[in-house]
Amino acid sequence: MQLIVLGLNHKTAPVAIRECFAFSQDQILSALAQLTGGQEIHEAVILATCNRTEIYAVAETADTACACLYDFFARMTGTARAAEEHCYCLIEEDAIRHLYRVAASLDSLVVGEGQILSQVKKAYRDAKEAGCTGILLNQLFHSAITVGKRVRNETQIAHSAVSVSYAAVALAKKLFGQLQGKNVMLLGAGNMSELTAKHLVANGVNSVFVANRHYGNAVRLAEKFKGQAVPYDEFLHWAVLADIIITSTGAPHFIVHKQEVAQLMARREGRPIVFIDIAVPRDVDPRVGETAGA
Repeated sequence: MQLIVLGLNHKTAPVAIRECFAFSQDQILSALAQLTGGQEIHEAVILATCNRTEIYAVAETADTACACLYDFFARMTGTARAAEEHCYCLIEEDAIRHLYRVAASLDSLVVGEGQILSQVKKAYRDAKEAGCTGILLNQLFHSAITVGKRVRNETQIAHSAVSVSYAAVALAKKLFGQLQGKNVMLLGAGNMSELTAKHLVANGVNSVFVANRHYGNAVRLAEKFKGQAVPYDEFLHWAVLADIIITSTGAPHFIVHKQEVAQLMARREGRPIVFIDIAVPRDVDPRVGETAGA
């Protein structure tokens, strides 16, 4: 048996490619069943985050497994050429070393960020509960999680680390000089949005509006930070009050479009607005940047 990892990340692929390989939770569970339902792949774990999509697999031979995983990516995404151009395939010791670096956040976009270890744990737990892991991947992921914990606890890596959400708030602060008195809207109510809200409140923003497809989640997040939940399908109406909009939803397509923002800017009477998109796939159509004031 051989261990293989096939994937792509922020180092090998731009966001326009990575978003084609973004898997929802339902897609991950379906993909795990497909992968381990054939003859080639005996065990599998899929790690899918904003900045990476990787399949860890156990197979009889690496060559056959790599070809199988490339084909699988191509079928799932419809982008065979992108898979060939931007993916890496690591085998045995290289695959083990890679997962250890990932779990320790040494391979992260922001080195030292704390979310990746939780994401590795969840990816492994989901695969294990789905019956898609065995002796090899169980041992590998247990040891990688232990390594990740030791690196965080026994080194200084996390002491000066920031996160993507922190970087988003720092960017907003750089653009405005300070955030005191600014109104911010969050699109999305997941972990990334909650981390972002913490940094925003710490920087003295005036108001935090939260919009989420599930209104109850928006209410819960808004209440934590004395903000206001707004209906998801009305966020552009409320956006007239915001100075900054930070998006982090799980939508598979753009939710903010150029024409809608043009209409929003007309209502804002010349007041600029900043969109910061930290979602993958992206929430904001890049053409929004062509709109005056946005």
